[in-house]
Amino acid sequence: MNKDKKVWLITGVSSGLGRQLAKEVLSQGHIVIGTFRKKSQVEAFKNEIPGNSFGILMDVSSSQMITDGVKAIYNRFEKIDVLVNNAGYGIMGSIEEVPDKEVRRQFDVNVFGVLTLIRQILPHMRRQRAGHIINITSIAGRVGSEGLGIYNGSKFALEGIGEALALELKPLGIKVTNVEPGPFRTEWAGSSAAYDNTKIKDYESTVGQRIKSLQELSGNQPGDPKKAAKAIYRLAQLEEAPVHLPLGKIAYEVFERTNNILMEELAHFEQLGKECDFE
Repeated sequence: MNKDKKVWLITGVSSGLGRQLAKEVLSQGHIVIGTFRKKSQVEAFKNEIPGNSFGILMDVSSSQMITDGVKAIYNRFEKIDVLVNNAGYGIMGSIEEVPDKEVRRQFDVNVFGVLTLIRQILPHMRRQRAGHIINITSIAGRVGSEGLGIYNGSKFALEGIGEALALELKPLGIKVTNVEPGPFRTEWAGSSAAYDNTKIKDYESTVGQRIKSLQELSGNQPGDPKKAAKAIYRLAQLEEAPVHLPLGKIAYEVFERTNNILMEELAHFEQLGKECDFE
């Protein structure tokens, strides 16, 4: 294998941002291993750019499929230079109403699946003393929103894991970045989403309206997945990569507004919280 070719493992390549990123990396002449949940998609991706595009059957909520998949990848390619944890989805509904089964499924895919994959790959990256782990989180991993509380929880968890991992791995030459997209024109709020329709009237003006606005925006989001893919590719070329990379103007606006509100709140109530230490 050409040493100049990087090996990228990207989860969730069947559509959306994962699909566009795979195309961008392939266009740059690198190797992409994309994960899919259907055998037909695996075969189709293998034929996209023979010799550079490889599909693998993997449901990230299955620890066994992750273990088997990573083993097969290293047996064939002996390395993974960039891991992109992109596979995920969002469930919408009030925290009170989303069933336990759906909550656990959300965390299985968005958190535990990512964590399992990272843990499977880290021993190899540590031996390489190189690599870049890119977690596709969300602005929803930085600020909570009515109707997205369970999804927020999963993405907040991934944000914390990524931040801590960046500190743990920096001395080993391994980079970690949490990429936080704003609203992008994908199927996130469409066919990829799971909805638990609000039945409690008390939530109609908050959760109900929020879900309605997300559904109405679907297909008209300002973010361009092709441009996001180019940005992520450029990110992976940096010698010094950031721990956080918001994508899109709205993401930066949300970050700034959230940070300002937090600082104002902390200042307003600091006398209540600061007076809790021993004299």
